[in-house]
Amino acid sequence: MYRIGLLLALLLGFVSAAGAQPTYPQRSVRFIVPFPAGGSADALCRLAGERMSSAWNQTVVVENRAGAGGNIGADVAFRAEPDGYTLLCTPPGPLAINQNLYGSLSFDPQKFIPITILAIIPNVISARLDLPANNVAELIAYAKANPGKVFYASQGNGSTSHLSAQMFATMAGIELVHVPYKGEGPALIDLIAGRIDIFIGNIAGAARFETTKQLKFLALASATRSPIAPHVPSAPEIGMPDFIASAWMALAAPPGTPQAVIEAVNAAARDALKEPELRRRFLDQGAEPVGDSAAATAQFIKSEERRWREVIRTGNVKLD
Repeated sequence: MYRIGLLLALLLGFVSAAGAQPTYPQRSVRFIVPFPAGGSADALCRLAGERMSSAWNQTVVVENRAGAGGNIGADVAFRAEPDGYTLLCTPPGPLAINQNLYGSLSFDPQKFIPITILAIIPNVISARLDLPANNVAELIAYAKANPGKVFYASQGNGSTSHLSAQMFATMAGIELVHVPYKGEGPALIDLIAGRIDIFIGNIAGAARFETTKQLKFLALASATRSPIAPHVPSAPEIGMPDFIASAWMALAAPPGTPQAVIEAVNAAARDALKEPELRRRFLDQGAEPVGDSAAATAQFIKSEERRWREVIRTGNVKLD
């Protein structure tokens, strides 16, 4: 009788162990950031990864795979094993913009599985300090009086700063001349030097120069004011409620990733974004923490794709 009982106990233990699912994650998780180290995308992904690593007791490794407007890194993540151990941490380009700019992509943005939006960084209209316009109404009037003579910088062709300026020009009915740069840094340097007139980029990069009176802010491309610069009027306040343009950071998984893994990553990210210290560090970067559900994130990315698709279509934006 003792032997029968022991055998039953061993069998039940075996069945229980076989049916149990290991807790995710069991090893290090890789965040693919499709842009170079040192920028806002890299910084925010690393901050989130550090906190999630601590909560999971597993290392989060950030791997920068830059190039082709984010397409190279996105392709790496797209083709990774769909087990939750390689995730994409990216600004809008690969998920909501590039499919409308490039003739073809090596991945399908719509097949990525959205997990959450980590943060939103609103864009702001920055102007050279001596531009004879101190608000948006004056900027529009100045541009209309000087057609073809108002120059705007961007981070590069197809970037959100390029598309944001195109959106603004279309809505305002003005002509602006595009000067593409290789990144935000060079664009801001020339804005401060007075070699260009305006730059519509994320508020994080420009805020320190506005604080030191090296450039001026005219308006925010956001529905509400930003805690980073609460004195700057929002889009509705300048009479352009549809002038909404921001950079955002999303976590997404390769197609085929199990729903249980998506939920686990979403929960970890949202918990991390509730912590005061991480929120403070995000705000120091000019980023407003979000932490949406996976379903809300999917809807948000769809709406952003529609927004940028229309901007690209109406502005006839093409990559050189």
